[in-house]
Amino acid sequence: QVQLVESGGRSVQAGGSLRLSCAASGGILSMYTMGWFRQAPGKEREFVAASSWTGDTHYVNSVTGRFTISRDNTAKTVTLQMNSLKPEDTAVYYCAAGRGIGSNVRLKEKYTSWGQGTQVTVSS
Repeated sequence: QVQLVESGGRSVQAGGSLRLSCAASGGILSMYTMGWFRQAPGKEREFVAASSWTGDTHYVNSVTGRFTISRDNTAKTVTLQMNSLKPEDTAVYYCAAGRGIGSNVRLKEKYTSWGQGTQVTVSS
């Protein structure tokens, strides 16, 4: 089971950028699909982006063109570059890992390891 620790969350003004990082340990990262999810107050945790073990990337429509997920399997890190941030991007962002997910990268139930989350606050 891989362990995950996120970092990089902070407060930023609308239009700004942030880079979230996820450090993994205890597993071979190349074997995992890695995802980023977020949860705003009073809302369910939602899919943001994923990087499949095949190298494919996936995004929720609302962040396409603004966010980029990338991974370094050797360094065991996954990053989420977030540009043109909007107030509606405000949430706790979670890194997640799973194996055998296939095409179900948007389903949080398919991920077996989660980080503790990092807060992103975007002010208008």
